[in-house]
Amino acid sequence: MRFDVITIFPEMFDSYLKESLIARGQEKKLIKINVHNLRKWTKDRHQTVDDRPFGGGLGMVLKIEPIFKAVKEIVKRKAKSEKRKIILFTPRGKKFNQKMAYDFSKLNQLIMICGRYEGVDERVAKNIADIELSIGDYDLMGGELPAMIVMETVSRLVPGVIGKEELLKERITKNKGFIEYPHYTRPEIFRARLAKGGKTVEWKVPKVLLSGHHKNIQEWRTKRGKEIEK
Repeated sequence: MRFDVITIFPEMFDSYLKESLIARGQEKKLIKINVHNLRKWTKDRHQTVDDRPFGGGLGMVLKIEPIFKAVKEIVKRKAKSEKRKIILFTPRGKKFNQKMAYDFSKLNQLIMICGRYEGVDERVAKNIADIELSIGDYDLMGGELPAMIVMETVSRLVPGVIGKEELLKERITKNKGFIEYPHYTRPEIFRARLAKGGKTVEWKVPKVLLSGHHKNIQEWRTKRGKEIEK
């Protein structure tokens, strides 16, 4: 699986890509992540990627020209037969969910365009991107955090990235969604004083989880869990 990120702040990804399972997935060549500086595809000495919006308004808008050139060059490097999606992150986009993550994990390549400032020239959404995507009903300063979220959500579905396939909780339900349930670990009883001179509390692990009765444990988890659909 290959991820290509187009951004004007490539350094934001430096530490993220060097840590944890994302780093291991790259080392094992299960995923490949390339972060591209949009300014590479500008033609003036100031490397201008934005301009004032037609019709007036606050803020600046990312220009279509460098984005078009960037996507064209990235796509050209891969075979036409490979399955890919070009994503534009925008608050107006479809809400990202687990079903999309599954669908994306079946592709060979995701090209992700990170917006900034007031937005991106609308012709990018209409003529270049395959899908406009949002990670929630709120505004961010740019598309870099959404790109990291999509990479992490999709990468963990690539076989081998998180280790054994059984670790994927999504395998629990028949529709390949998953049940997110409460988790507990040692100690069985946690004792703490809430404040100086205050009372001591005891927070216990539910007895059913200590019973060793797998059927009862599964029923408890199903009852208290929330099913996330594929």
